[in-house]
Amino acid sequence: MSKFDREEQLKKLHEQRKQATKDKVEEAIKRLTKSSKAINFNSVSKEAGVAKATLYNHTELKERINFLRNRQERAFVHDRIKRDENNQNAVIASLKRRIEKLKQKNQQLEKENKKLRQKEKEKLADYFTKL
Repeated sequence: MSKFDREEQLKKLHEQRKQATKDKVEEAIKRLTKSSKAINFNSVSKEAGVAKATLYNHTELKERINFLRNRQERAFVHDRIKRDENNQNAVIASLKRRIEKLKQKNQQLEKENKKLRQKEKEKLADYFTKL
């Protein structure tokens, strides 16, 4: 009969559980990346079904999540700047169109005003000639 080493068995079991946890976390990160969701300790913890403390306690996982989170933040800022520039350009174009319409309306009103003043002058001239 071979000698049963309880300590050795516990170490193997611990390593298997540790590896299973790492695999679950890696799969969760892949799913989050594929669906373009935020990668941070909360989202990975929830997606993988592990405690946040587990993620913080495994140095490799902690570094990987920090790296991916920082990379996403930089990409988000870059995309946001682009969106803001595009939005700003659209607002500028819209305002230019509005200014042009207002200029045309102003010219039209000036012409009407000029005609009305001319009619008023004519009426006043007729009135005073009749006196």
